[in-house]
Amino acid sequence: MDVLQNVFQYILDLGASVFVPLIMIIVGIAVRMKWKEAFSAGIILGVAFAGMGVVIGFMLDALTPAGQGLVERTGIELNIVDAGWTSLATLAWAWPLAFLMFPLQMGVNAILLVMNKTETLNVDLWNVWGKILTAVLVIGVTNSVALAFVIAAIQMVAELLIADVNQKHIEKVTGIPGVTVSHGMMIFGVFLLPFNWLLSKVPLFDRHIDANTLKEKFGVFAENHVMGFIIGVLLGIAAGYTVPETLTLAIQAAAALTLFPMVAKLFMQALSPLSDAISEFMKSRFKHRKLNIGLDWPILAGSNELWVAVIVWVPITLLYAIILPGNNVLPFAGIINISMAAPALIITGGNLLRMIILGIITTPVFLYIATGFAPTITQLAQDTEAIALDSGQMISWSTIEYPVFRYLFAHVGEGHLLGFLFVGIWAALFVLYFKTMKARKVEDDTAEETEYKENVM
Repeated sequence: MDVLQNVFQYILDLGASVFVPLIMIIVGIAVRMKWKEAFSAGIILGVAFAGMGVVIGFMLDALTPAGQGLVERTGIELNIVDAGWTSLATLAWAWPLAFLMFPLQMGVNAILLVMNKTETLNVDLWNVWGKILTAVLVIGVTNSVALAFVIAAIQMVAELLIADVNQKHIEKVTGIPGVTVSHGMMIFGVFLLPFNWLLSKVPLFDRHIDANTLKEKFGVFAENHVMGFIIGVLLGIAAGYTVPETLTLAIQAAAALTLFPMVAKLFMQALSPLSDAISEFMKSRFKHRKLNIGLDWPILAGSNELWVAVIVWVPITLLYAIILPGNNVLPFAGIINISMAAPALIITGGNLLRMIILGIITTPVFLYIATGFAPTITQLAQDTEAIALDSGQMISWSTIEYPVFRYLFAHVGEGHLLGFLFVGIWAALFVLYFKTMKARKVEDDTAEETEYKENVM
C-alpha cells in the first residue's frame, strides 16, 4: 500500500501543468490520434496551464497588498488567517488514506459511463484533492471515515452530472467542442440558481449585459486593458496608495485582464484537435454515444466577464470581512474568488452585471462558512502537523470552494434533524439545477438547428 501511495504522490508532485497534459496525450493516442499531434497538443495544454498560473500569480501579487492596505486603513483585526487553497491542499494530502480517492473517482466515473448515466470522462484527476479535502472536513466534524468516503463519492457524482448539463454552455463560452468543466467548484451553481432566477425577473437585471455589450455602449472604456486600469486605480485609491503606487497597480490590473484571454486561446489550440479525435472515435465505435472531456476551470479563462467580476469582488469581499458581525476571517491568499466566478459565469450565461450582483449577495456565505470551518481546519492542521501554526493561531480559506455543499454534508453526519432538512433542500435545488440547465441546453440546440436550416435554405 505504501508503494501505491508513493506512486500517486510522485505523479501529483508533477503538478497540473505536467500531469493533465500527460493524461491528455495518453487519451489522444488511445483514440487514434497521430502521436506527433497528440504530443504537440499535450505540450500546448501544459503551456496553457503554466501560463495561466503565471498570470494568476502576477495578479495575486498585485491585488493582495492593495487589499491588505484597505483592511489596515480600517484598523479592524480579524484573528483567522486565510491560508488559501494551497495550504488546504497540503492538509488534504496529509490524510493517510488520501491516495484511495484516485481509484474511487475513476471507479465512480467508469460505472456511470458504462451505465450511460454520464457523458463526461473526467481527466482532471489532479484536482482529486478537492474530494480529499471534503472527506477530511467530514472526518474533522464527524470522526467517521466511512461517511467521508460516501460524501466524497456523492460529490464525484454531482460533479459529473453538472459537467454534463453545463457542457453546451461551456462550449459556447470557450468555443471548444466536446469539453466541459468537471471541477467541484461548479457545484456552487446549485446555490446560485434561485438567486439568478430572482434577478432575471428584476428590470435591468433581466437584460444580457456582457463585455461586448459594454464595448458597444462605452467604447474604449469597456476594453479589457482600460477596464483593468480603471479598476486598479479605484482599488489603489481605496487602499491609500500613493499616486505612483496607484498607477503601477492600475497597469498591473490592465496587464492581467489583457493577458488572460491571450493565454486562454492556448487551451482552444490544444483541446480542439483532441476533442475532434475523441468525437470521431466515439462515432466509429459507439453510435448514439457522446463523450465529453472533463477539465479544470482554466478553460473558461478566456471570458472577460470572469476576470472583471473577480477583481470587482476584491474590495467587496474585504468590505464584508470588515462589517459582517460574526466573521473572523481576514481575506488574503484566497482573495481571488474563482470558485464563485466560474459557476456564476455559466449560470448567468456570461451576464456580467448579474455575476457581480450574485457576488454581492453570496460573498457572506463564503466568509461565514470559512469562519465556521476554522476550528475544524485548525485542529486538523495541528493533528497532522502538515501546516505549522503559532500558538493560538487559527486558519481557514476565505473563498473555500463549494462552501454550502461542504458545510451541509459535513454537518449532516452529526445527526441533527435540521441538517437533514437542509441537505434535502440542497438535493431539491440540485435536481432543479439539472433540469433547468438541461432545458436551456435543449433550447440552445433547437435554436442552432433552426439557424442552420435557415442558412442552408
